[in-house]
Amino acid sequence: MHIAIYSAFFSPTSIAYIKTVIEYLNANDHQFILVDRLKKHLGEEGETYDYFKDDVALEKKVDFLFSVGGDGTLLRSIAVIRDSKIPILGINAGRLGFLTSIKKDTLQDGLDLFFQGKYSIVERSLLAVATKEPTEALQEFGFALNEVTINRKNTTSMLSIHTKLNDQFLTTYWSDGLIIATPTGSTGYSLSSGGPIVTPTSKCLVVNPIAPHNINMRPLIVPDDTAFEINVQGRGNTHLLSLDSRILTLENGNDIYIKKAEFSALTVQLDGTFFFNTLREKLFWGHDSRNVQ
Repeated sequence: MHIAIYSAFFSPTSIAYIKTVIEYLNANDHQFILVDRLKKHLGEEGETYDYFKDDVALEKKVDFLFSVGGDGTLLRSIAVIRDSKIPILGINAGRLGFLTSIKKDTLQDGLDLFFQGKYSIVERSLLAVATKEPTEALQEFGFALNEVTINRKNTTSMLSIHTKLNDQFLTTYWSDGLIIATPTGSTGYSLSSGGPIVTPTSKCLVVNPIAPHNINMRPLIVPDDTAFEINVQGRGNTHLLSLDSRILTLENGNDIYIKKAEFSALTVQLDGTFFFNTLREKLFWGHDSRNVQ
């Protein structure tokens, strides 16, 4: 099996996990390549490995990508695999690790399960983003797995966010910003802003204003084939547009177009792990002393 190993942050903890994964792959005769920024952290041994660059789409033929880190690392790995349909196995070396499949204390057992074929593939929707006036960063890779967010920049004043759905006027949000979240992203920024939890394979999107100056404004669930057209105005000249962890500055008035991407991200879910278990264990969802058996 051919594996690509990716990490975005190289802490002593993540390096230790990566070395453990490399040892496991070598011991079991699996071929692998590493993200090139790892090379300087692996000493002389690292000189013998093959590498790939993470600023372009992964070109070498691989069967799976191992994302070693936390949720932020897994989100960044989308820009590496793009539309290649390479499934991602998340190995948690961070804190929460909500999207990752293998926990810190079960790395060996998790890898055993994976290579025994005891897993399923979860298909996750992505959002595609474009602007009326071309934006270079979006043309290079204008996709998000969790959410697309509009935020104010260098001002305490609210934004005026004129929003259309499928060419029909929805409303103008007077707020600090607006989140368009996928089901995967419903447990991220949107949840922190009062949005609902949505199961990963649901066919919908969440529209969630950030601190709206109107108590009648609530999160809205729409079908995932909805096309958004958004125009932002405010007292400043610019605002922020974020795609997961990537942040851009846009001029006010430059129309933003958001829709479901034509391709999906594939993630590995090991047997015995379920979305609702993760909610209870990592977000303490439904935690109540009366439920203790």
